[in-house]
Amino acid sequence: MTGFGEATEQYHRALEAFIQGDPEPVLKLWSKRDDATLANPFGPPVRGWEAVREAGTRAATQIADGEAFTVELVSAYATTDLAYELEIHRFRARTGGAGEVAPVSLRVTTIYRRENDGWRIVHRHADPITGERPVESVAQS
Repeated sequence: MTGFGEATEQYHRALEAFIQGDPEPVLKLWSKRDDATLANPFGPPVRGWEAVREAGTRAATQIADGEAFTVELVSAYATTDLAYELEIHRFRARTGGAGEVAPVSLRVTTIYRRENDGWRIVHRHADPITGERPVESVAQS
């Protein structure tokens, strides 16, 4: 059974493939249970393995030519069966069919659960808020 540190290293390597447009290495790390959730910056939150797989695959089609992936760890904690990481992910990529590679920064929370076959991702939330923003930015018009 993989330890938590090994699981997070594997996840970060899989994200390098994801920013190239390949979701499969990341999707292999997810829990296949009905309570898995994903809240990515490309759409509303989804619940359940099938919805996570579809949203993750769709998100990967919006990213290409990723490079220079780095992780800034803000906080992490693990118990014997549950763990989380709060990180800033930075990379350069073409997004949404853009013609040029541009910098991307995401605030990412990942929750892991120990399952029968090792640590699995059970939740991921990512958004582009990585710096101060005015309070008015949360108001919906």
